[in-house]
Amino acid sequence: MAAAILRLTGIRKQYHGLRPLRLRSLVLSAGERVALSGFDAAAGEVLVNLVTGASVPDEGTIEVCGQSTREIADGEEWLAWLDRFGIVSPRAVLLDAASLRQNLAMPLTLQIDPIPPDAAAQVARLADDAGIDPAVLDRPIAGLDVALRARAHLARAVALDPSLLILEHPTVGFAPGQAAAFGETVARVASARSLATLIISEDADFSSAAADQRLALQPATGELRGPRRWFFGR
Repeated sequence: MAAAILRLTGIRKQYHGLRPLRLRSLVLSAGERVALSGFDAAAGEVLVNLVTGASVPDEGTIEVCGQSTREIADGEEWLAWLDRFGIVSPRAVLLDAASLRQNLAMPLTLQIDPIPPDAAAQVARLADDAGIDPAVLDRPIAGLDVALRARAHLARAVALDPSLLILEHPTVGFAPGQAAAFGETVARVASARSLATLIISEDADFSSAAADQRLALQPATGELRGPRRWFFGR
């Protein structure tokens, strides 16, 4: 059996919701793509913060690549810890005044005007993987639609070869028909890199295309169960 990239056990975290966030058990190994529903925007953010070690649970344990988030000693160690993650979220920062190409280069180099040739070649590959048309790479990112910005977040998220890809409500604001295509891209990118992939989304079209397993949170107990629609092809 493959070693777990992510393991959550007996999680309870109090936040400003009607009830604490509970999650009884979740294990993700390399190459597995799991989509979770039942998390609103606030709960999704709490879960991402727990997994990335930005906060610790009130109860339970979270391990990433075999290390507990409780073992992170200080801010310097936490910044190094973040290298394990690639995160796709509308909350992630893009520089609106810079071009899409420059935004994709930022994880790779501090020099973005001009972008060094080796980084430029990697940017082109990342854009192609994320389904970004080369014709839009030199446009200011502020003028691009939500779906294209999500593809930019995906390209940036995998640029430094993370162990765990996390997508937090990535399709909020998408136009009808865009979510499934983005889900197919996520599945292809994650599969090619054998990434453990945790998806937090209420978008069934996206989750069905992106994940190989869909689970719904039972808030009162923290159990994860397969949604009924999954068994009918959705």
